[in-house]
Amino acid sequence: MDIAGVFASAVARNPNAIAFVDGDLRRSYAEWESDIRRLAGGLSTLRLARGDHLVCVMPNSFEMASLYWACQWLGAIFTPFNWRATEDEIVYALSDAEAGIVAVDENSVILPNVAANQLVTVGARSDGPCFADLLQSEPVDTAVSLADEDICLMLYTSGTTGRPKGVPRSVRAERISAASVIAHLRYRFGERILGAMPMFHTMGIRNLLCSTMLNGAFVNMRGFDAKDALSLIEAEKVTALFLVPTMFHDMLGCDEFAARDTGSVRNVAYAGMAMTGTLERRCAEAFKPEIFANYYGSSEIFTFSFCDRLDRKPGSAGQAGINQVLRVVCADAEGQAGPDDILPTGEIGEVIATLQSPEAFAGYWRRPNADAKAIRDGWYFTGDLGYMDDDGALFLCGRIDDMIISGGENIHPEEVEDTLAGSALVGAVAIVGLPDERWGQKVVAFVEPAGRGATSEALDAHCQSSTLARFKRPRAYVFVERLPRSASGKLLRRLLRDGNYTVLTGFKSTL
Repeated sequence: MDIAGVFASAVARNPNAIAFVDGDLRRSYAEWESDIRRLAGGLSTLRLARGDHLVCVMPNSFEMASLYWACQWLGAIFTPFNWRATEDEIVYALSDAEAGIVAVDENSVILPNVAANQLVTVGARSDGPCFADLLQSEPVDTAVSLADEDICLMLYTSGTTGRPKGVPRSVRAERISAASVIAHLRYRFGERILGAMPMFHTMGIRNLLCSTMLNGAFVNMRGFDAKDALSLIEAEKVTALFLVPTMFHDMLGCDEFAARDTGSVRNVAYAGMAMTGTLERRCAEAFKPEIFANYYGSSEIFTFSFCDRLDRKPGSAGQAGINQVLRVVCADAEGQAGPDDILPTGEIGEVIATLQSPEAFAGYWRRPNADAKAIRDGWYFTGDLGYMDDDGALFLCGRIDDMIISGGENIHPEEVEDTLAGSALVGAVAIVGLPDERWGQKVVAFVEPAGRGATSEALDAHCQSSTLARFKRPRAYVFVERLPRSASGKLLRRLLRDGNYTVLTGFKSTL
């Protein structure tokens, strides 16, 4: 079954179930299928065909989700890209993907060198065929049949270092990745999933596909806002939240949390980055979910590992998923370590995953150098640092590129961040290594304070009273207005290293 077949089976199973919610807009599965078939008919008149890339640059919306499904009907490759990216980054993606059609809305930048007949526009824009007009087209009769190995989606990595890389995803990898989420998180038919993760991100598109496979409802958010998310959870009786930790942090810190009814939420999971132990405890206490899990994966191979025993294994990424085998090997930024250089229990090294997983990609889009670095002897080298405990549970310690070497000692930022996050004076924190003449690198804490009492002296005292080794304590504190994050909530430490932050007035920084 290809991805269009997944939708068709949902229509056959329960045509009247609500599939998509976006404000006042609601579509049942049968209604949405009619829209999708007409949209596919309109796109075919623009000569979008099997194997062509449709690059979509817009926030989560009915239009974006419909374009995804229309591509599945036509056998085209849906290629979403970060709508907050710079014009240079977007132009690069269009060229790299050899876009056949580019879909944009009124918030997207004006793109040079894109012909009007290549554009699909949403909203107030008028520089290309209008999405609303395409919905009035003659519908396609049947979906193009795709084989398991055909590419149906291409995601771009977040590009925290260098140019973003295209990650082609096959029909089989996408279908099984969604089924893997359903199995691990024990989703039920009819789940109502909050669509807050951007659909250019692997978690966002996964939420959409999972909800369809279960005849559930995708409750769309055009952009995440904690207050709006809480309102939607209450109004739409959302049952499942699969988000990044930043979003949970913001919801729990929202003044309206206590006043909102979040009792419909039975399933809470996070991915994309580590969650501090403090935030884990707060989530468990606030939502009281039946299932609370950490899901570790990537765009390249969706499922790495899974942990739903966070009460017994706080901070753990758990054991390898049902389609996966994991190892921890010698960390080697030069790419010389092999998959058999396995480290003993408790030693920190690079996490690698087998490419035999049916969820795995086959390699990056036209990036042989990236393939050579990440793929070795049938294993994917994640660039993540971690270790296994005596029970075989994985714990992550950050990225190889983020590791700090200070005075000859290896310091992992997430360990220090987890310690500082336990202070009531800290709203959010990022640890970065900055050049130091004596130490090589010094540990610097960038802090969003949670109260006026946040000082370098108070936070240093908190570290000294903790189990954190003394040499790992920050040697400088910088109080900032906001930590830089990507649209998917990932912390962008490189921007802090480059000095791209705003110091908070009224707080004494010591850098």
